[in-house]
Amino acid sequence: MRVALFVTCINDALYPRTGQAVVTLLERLGVQVDFPEAQSCCGQPQFNTGYRHATEPLVHRYAEAFEGYDHIVVPSGSCAAMVRDNYPRIGEKAAAEGRGHVLADTAARVVPRTYELTEFLVDVLGVTDVGAYFPHTVTYHPTCHGLRMLGLGKRPRQLLEQVRGLELRELEGAEECCGFGGTFSVKNAAVSAAMGTDKARHVEETGAAAVCTVDNSCLMHMGGTLSRRGSRVRPVHLAEILAGTEESPL
Repeated sequence: MRVALFVTCINDALYPRTGQAVVTLLERLGVQVDFPEAQSCCGQPQFNTGYRHATEPLVHRYAEAFEGYDHIVVPSGSCAAMVRDNYPRIGEKAAAEGRGHVLADTAARVVPRTYELTEFLVDVLGVTDVGAYFPHTVTYHPTCHGLRMLGLGKRPRQLLEQVRGLELRELEGAEECCGFGGTFSVKNAAVSAAMGTDKARHVEETGAAAVCTVDNSCLMHMGGTLSRRGSRVRPVHLAEILAGTEESPL
């Protein structure tokens, strides 16, 4: 099995520990992980802002960077959803504009091989107990892309429930958006901040020591809001929890 890590822009630039955690976790499970250096942005910021044509070269680059790999593992629900949900749309639009089917064919090559991390663990490797140890109270926020576009469902919780030492606490309004929404937080800053405040309050009400998601973009928004409130709740990516062991906790 040849697996490639698509680390994503925000993880590469701001949260490299998440990428390192994914490699640690997968190698512990016997998976060989490669990191193709030709990878770049998936194109989500451009596409969400309305620049569909500017996104097209990134579809081709993604396909070229990950050519030949059985699976592409993504520690980001939003970036995985961009590939799985929007790449086919981009290809269909190009064909409808009379520009042929090359883009649609390119998307078709990569979509079935792209997995968000928890999907890969549960659906491909068939594991929920990854041998993790994280002796803290944790609450889980299901991010919008993971919940609604990928349909991750219970997979993240199934993994968290098997982590030794971890106490999982329920989050009120868990399925409500945290308010980040990528470019939404820039275009609608006041609304974004208000939504973030609501989410932070619910997180604090759990009494958990950490809030966990499958997207560092959402954690960045929630973490910033919690920090400004003087909260001691720690934002942590699910991969970092799963990579921890009793011998070498993260």
